[in-house]
Amino acid sequence: MKYAVRYLKNTFYPIEVSQNVKLQDGQMVVVRTEKGEEALKVFIVNSEIEKIWENSKNKPQPLPLLKVMTQRDLQTLDDIKKDEVTSFFKCQALVKQHKLVMNLVQCRITFDRRKITFYYTAPERVDFRSLLKDLTQTFPKVRIDLRHIGVRDETSILDGCGICGKPFCCGSCLKKFPNINIKLAKDQGMPIAPGKISGTCGRLLCCLNYEYSNYIDAAKGMPPIGSSVMTTEGLGKVCSLHFMCGKVSVKMEDGKTKEFDKNDIEMVDAEVNVEIDTNVSNINNYVEDDQNIDIHQLEDDRNSSTGNI
Repeated sequence: MKYAVRYLKNTFYPIEVSQNVKLQDGQMVVVRTEKGEEALKVFIVNSEIEKIWENSKNKPQPLPLLKVMTQRDLQTLDDIKKDEVTSFFKCQALVKQHKLVMNLVQCRITFDRRKITFYYTAPERVDFRSLLKDLTQTFPKVRIDLRHIGVRDETSILDGCGICGKPFCCGSCLKKFPNINIKLAKDQGMPIAPGKISGTCGRLLCCLNYEYSNYIDAAKGMPPIGSSVMTTEGLGKVCSLHFMCGKVSVKMEDGKTKEFDKNDIEMVDAEVNVEIDTNVSNINNYVEDDQNIDIHQLEDDRNSSTGNI
């Protein structure tokens, strides 16, 4: 398979192309999917990826290529995009009219105009039977699909840039959302402040998972905060840890704080007459004073992701 399209949750699908058809990278084509005819962008598959695909047993099923889009088709696609905006606001007005507790996220119309899908988020199950009846009258002769998605799914389909300045991982590379909890941030010494460890979706950053295993390996042999240790310069208490460089900050008996390699200190069962402020020294316990929020609300729940895209 020399050509592919990106479809359904950042997954690339090979497309069936006859040998006499030559496509260019970035060219728009119409393919048949489970939702109907859809306009998607073509990607030329790297030869190495092509070999992996050929030998893979779990590769996605190829999508049939219906046609290469002409200038007229591109104009039709522009018209569909405009209709999606109009349809979105029509549906939104009906949602308000029925006083339903649901947040409309996006509207998508297939290229053949046979199906219209409305994506929404909601804290609880929504009885939208009356809404569906009105939508059927508003959009006759069209299949209507109302899909409940999670807040992580919402962010992934709307796209944007994260605090790192790069496109959202959920909208560019992630196919599934890994389980994330506050322990990941604490173990990595992250400041427990919602604005620093949560994404646009209001949940913990997906990237907290990326380097977690490295932090766990680096933490091996590290003494706990507040433990008494013997250093090359005498007794002291551990006041902070620097995982990635393998350093430990120790407050000495004379009140001075010094850094030592974790291999140059040893935990001892001794009382060291030194006081340390764990709220300042240990970044794990830091919480923004102006954030009146239960930090566990940032963790995943049943409304975080449904995978119903």
